[in-house]
This record gives sequence, C-alpha cells and structure tokens, in this order.
Amino acid sequence: MLLRVKCLGLAFSMRSIVRSLLFNSRKNVKANVNKIVSVLNDITKERLIVQGAILHGHLIKTGISSQKHIAVKLLIMYLKSGKSKEIDQMLKEFDGFNLVVHNCLITVNLEWGKLDEARRLFDEMPDRNEVSWTAIISGFMRFGRVDEAIFYFERNPFQTLFAWTATISGLVQNGLSFKAMKLFVEMLQSGVMPNNVTFTSVIRACGELSDFYLGACVLGLIVKVGFEHDLSVSNSLITFNLRLNDTVSARRIFDRMQGRDVVSWTAILDMYVQKGDLTEARRVFDEMPERNEVSWSTMISRYSQSGDAEAAVNLFHCMVQQGYKPNKSCLASVVSALSSLEALITGRIVHGHILKIGIEKDAFIGSSLVDLYCKCGSSKDGRVAFDSILEKNVVCWNSMVSGYSLNNQLEEAKELFDKIPQKNSISWNSLMTGYLEYEKFDEVFEGFSDMLLSGEQPNKSTFSSVLCACASLASLERGKNLHGKVIKLGFHSDVFVDTALLDMYAKSGNVESSKKIFKRMPKRNEISWTAMIQGLAENGFADEALTVFEEFEWTKSIAPNELILLAVLFACSHCGLVDKGLHYFNSMEKVYNIQPNARHYTCVVDMLSRSGRLSEAEKFILDMPCEPEVQAWAALLSGCKTYRNERMTERVAKKISELAEKHPEGYVLLSNVYASAGRWLDVLHTRKEMKEKGLKKSGGCSWIEVRNQLHSFYSQDGSHNESTEIYEVLELLRSEMQLI
Repeated sequence: MLLRVKCLGLAFSMRSIVRSLLFNSRKNVKANVNKIVSVLNDITKERLIVQGAILHGHLIKTGISSQKHIAVKLLIMYLKSGKSKEIDQMLKEFDGFNLVVHNCLITVNLEWGKLDEARRLFDEMPDRNEVSWTAIISGFMRFGRVDEAIFYFERNPFQTLFAWTATISGLVQNGLSFKAMKLFVEMLQSGVMPNNVTFTSVIRACGELSDFYLGACVLGLIVKVGFEHDLSVSNSLITFNLRLNDTVSARRIFDRMQGRDVVSWTAILDMYVQKGDLTEARRVFDEMPERNEVSWSTMISRYSQSGDAEAAVNLFHCMVQQGYKPNKSCLASVVSALSSLEALITGRIVHGHILKIGIEKDAFIGSSLVDLYCKCGSSKDGRVAFDSILEKNVVCWNSMVSGYSLNNQLEEAKELFDKIPQKNSISWNSLMTGYLEYEKFDEVFEGFSDMLLSGEQPNKSTFSSVLCACASLASLERGKNLHGKVIKLGFHSDVFVDTALLDMYAKSGNVESSKKIFKRMPKRNEISWTAMIQGLAENGFADEALTVFEEFEWTKSIAPNELILLAVLFACSHCGLVDKGLHYFNSMEKVYNIQPNARHYTCVVDMLSRSGRLSEAEKFILDMPCEPEVQAWAALLSGCKTYRNERMTERVAKKISELAEKHPEGYVLLSNVYASAGRWLDVLHTRKEMKEKGLKKSGGCSWIEVRNQLHSFYSQDGSHNESTEIYEVLELLRSEMQLI
C-alpha cells in the first residue's frame, strides 16, 4: 500500500517535470534541476528503474542529461539497479577521472559486497577526498574485515569527525566495544568533538560492556556537548539502561524526551514485554503514534509465547489489514499460535502467504509449519513442509519426529529419528514421549538405554518420561535405579522430576519414599500436590490424603484446580468418607469457583454406590447438569452387584446397553452381576450381545520384574518364551495343593 502511494507520487512529479521540460524555457529548466535530482533520488531508493529510464529519455531530449548533478544521479540509479549496459554508457560520458563518479563506484561495489573491486578502484584513484576514505572504512567494517578497515583509517589524511565515527561505529558493530571505547578516548584527546552518531555508537558500546560507570561518564559528556535531547542519543540511552536492567531510568528518559519516534516507543514496549507485563505493554502499543514491523512482531510474539494464542492471531490480522509486512519472526510466532489453537484453515492461509513471499524453505518457518500441521492431525502436510526445508537443523528433525509421535505414527517417528544427522536430548525425548503417550513402555525403556549408550546426557524431561513409564508399570526396582541417576546428575531438586519420582513410588506401593520426596521438595506445584493426595488415597491412606489437602489450602500459594479436587473426591470415595466427600463436592462452585465436570460427578456416584446409598446415587445421575459418563452408570452397577439390588440392576443395565456401544466395561460388569446371582442364561445373552456389537474386553495383565527385565502375562497367554515351563510348574503346584 505504501509503495503504491509512493509510485503515484513519483508519477505525478515526473509528469510535472516532463511538462516543464517540454513547454518552458531553458532558464526555467535549470531552475528545476533540484526537483529532478530529488525525483531521481526517490526513484533510486524505490528501485523504480522503468520510471527512471523514461525520465532519462526525456532528459536526453532536452539536452540536460549531461548536467553534472543529474548525470551523477542517473549513474547512481543505474548502479543501484545493476544495469551494466547503461552503466558502461554513462561512464563513457564522463571525460577522464571524476572524483564523484569514482566515489559512487566504490560505494556501490561495497554495497554489493565486492570489496576487492572497491579496494582496487580506491587504490587506483589519483586523488581521494574525505568521502572516499570514509566509504572504504565503513564498507570494510560492515563486512567484518576490521583489520583492513583499521589499515585505511590509520593512513587516512582526513582525520575528521566522520572518519572517527565510521571506525568507532564499525568496531561496535563487530562486537569490539572495548577497542571502540579506546578509539573514542583517542578521538577526544585529538581534539575532535563527537556528534550524535558518535554518541549513539559509544553508548551502545557501554551497554555491550555492561559498564554503568563508563556510561555515566559518557552521559556527562553528552550533557556538556548539548546532545541530551537528541532523538537518536536518547534512544541509545534507553537501550543502555535496559541492558543494565535499570527500567526506572529508561522510563524516565522516555518520559523526558521532547520528541519520540517509533524506535523510542518500541524500546519501551520491549521493556514491558521482557518484564512480562503484557497489560502495560499493550497500553504502550495502543498509545504508539507510529508503529513498525518490529513493534507489531514484538507484541504478537509475546502473546504467542505467553499462551494467549487468540490475542496473537487477532493482532496479526490487524497488522496485515493496516498494510504492514510481517517478518520471519512474526510469521513463526503466528504459526505457533495457530498450532496452539489447532486452527488448520487459518494456518493454510498463512502458509499460502509464506509461500508467496518465498520463505517456506527457512528452517525457523518450516519447523513452525511442521508443528502446526502435526498438532492439527495432518502429519502428511507436516512432512511436505519438512521436506521443503533446504538446510534442516536439529529443531526441524525434532519437530517432525515429535509430530509423528503425536499422531501415533511411531514407526515413522523411529524411522525418521534414525536418520537425524546429529541428535540431541530433545530428539530422544520426542521419540520416548510418543512411546509413553501410547503406552509402549518397553520401547520407552529401550529408548532410554540407547540414549545412555549413545553418550547423550538425559535431562529433566527425559527422567520425567521414563519415571512415568515406571509408575505405569509399578516397576519399583527400575524406578530406584533412575532415582540414583537423578541424584547423581543433580536433578533431584527439580519440581517436575521430584513429582515424577513421588508418583512412581506411590504407584509402586512405596508410600513412605513418596512422602519423603514430597516433604523435602523445595518447591511444589499443583501437580505435586495432586500426585501426593492421589498416591495416599490409592494406597488406602485417606485421612493422610485429606490432611495433605488441608495443608495445601493453608499454604494459599496455589489455588485448587479440577485435578486436585478430583483426587480429594477419589480419597473420600475409596475410604468411605461420603459426607466429607459431598462437602468438598458442594464447595467446588461456592468456595473454589470451579465448575464440576463429568469426572467429578462420576466420582460422587462411585462414592455413594460404594457406601450402599444406591437410590441417592441413581437420583444424582439423573439430576446431573451434564451428560453422565458410562463409567458413572458402571459405578452404580457395581454398587448394585455388591448390595444385590437386582431391580435397579435391570434399570441400570438397560441404560448401559443404550450408552455403552463402545465401552465394554459396563457389559463385563453386567455379566459378572448375573454370574454372581447364578443367572447363567443372562450371562450368555450379555456376552452374545457384546460379540454381536464387536465389543471386546481388554485382557487382564499381570507382570513381574526380575533383574530389571519385565515379564508380562495375559490370561491363557502362551507368548512368553518360557511359557511351557511356567505352565508345568503351575500344574505341579495345583497337584500339590490338591494333595493337602
């Protein structure tokens, strides 16, 4: 939009100039030279070579194209556009050596990165001026060839402010702030006074060195020379104070500024963003009289990183609508936000824009696109985005492995994992997380062993995943070994690792070890409290579980959430504390401001059913404000079985047969109730109905760990490599028992 407006403005200026060239006298044409030069400058800046060539044609017709200022501007225009034919023609029109032309040639070659050609032109010049020396110094500094730049600076006969400033700025840009400050001192000793550009670079050097005292000295000189109100100097001072985490001084400078530009506002905006104060950052953003791509990108990125994906996407829409072009960082943040929202359609639209501007092959953008598609369940499109990345880094590989794992394509994940040129801990974690998610516990342990053999150091996330696998299998010995590694590597004070350890011990029945870990945790989060309460309840320590919850409430450091209250209800349910459980359930909305979900209601039904309050449990289900889970009816059916209420059993069984098309647990329980009552025809009918509906009961599994190897057994299972010997021993034991 902005470019279109500029083009229209230039077209209008060109028509005005051409009309003047055609109809006015030569005196008036000469008066328009300044205007022509201005238009040529704009054409060169916007790279509008077609319009420039048209204007050049009109200038040739009027015979003023050879006028010195205009000829130089035309040459610069063709140089910037790389038109070699026109450049050669223009150079022929200059008779002999021309200092201005040579300076133009040197400057353009330096911009193109042709440093050797620029140096050749410079060395061959019979005469040089201050512009020549400053250009060659700045050019070499810009491309990191510091030694050569210093070589020319030391031989520069024009030791003017511009030469000193170019060298000091170049040193700072190349990370040589200490050398820059030494040169600045030499400059002051030589009697040359700095200008605003010099001070801007010097303040930046002080910031890079994190030297507050040096910065204060420079500030004193700034005030003495009279640049304290200069815009660029003030902006540098804000940045300097922010680098030293002195936000108060930074804000004070900003508030005292007589004039501010987009850089000033963006610096203050970034200050609040870095502090994590998004409310104040947004207020500053909304107050900005002018914004640039950096301002927009800063806010969008922070919203995305802080988890407010919706705000990030909405702000991106505003940015595009107002005609701003998002940069790579901004687009990556938006794609990340869309991943969190699983907004596939909008993601495809943004992907189309990325393809249009041709940055889809960038590793940063490509990884974000892979993550987007995989989180939306389209790993096929994620793989297309992955394959389009030209230079894949480990982040790209990890994103695709994680994407496959997320979508239960574990074979594809492993195949791609094996191809990663250089793996890191995240690579291994991505694979193991997939195995854990889909209960491939043996593969989790195998992956962990391979990781250790590869020499890769496990991190906190690795231990959290492997300990979770141990907890799922109640693999105590393996968990103890991992605990030793955790202590050895110094991860035992991490809240996530400690939570995984206490959960592992609790699920393995070692409640004392679980309690010890919980007590010594330097920091606890809601997951830690939930795991401890749940662990105590599952192991029959309901009173202790509720005591821990009361301690949690007393700390008031963390607000109770749905999971903690679910663990509390579970404790009350499994230990017969019905009235106390109902008290906590009724307090969820009134005291804790938490809306109970279906799982909480199911827990209450289980609580009432276990205690024999079947009518109350049935009424509770019927009065539920949400659709009851099939597990709620199954819990009531279990209570009916325990307390032999056959009339209610029939009603509940009928309801289960309506709801549990894909949930066999209700039918299994119903079958067991009929069997316990000796109603074998009903048992056969129930099992036949299950078979007709294609429902299958998950086989019960037992396991035992011997010498760090897990042995699993299913009913009538002969897959174990020593199953023959096992059944022979069982038969022998059965025979011995019959003799007793």
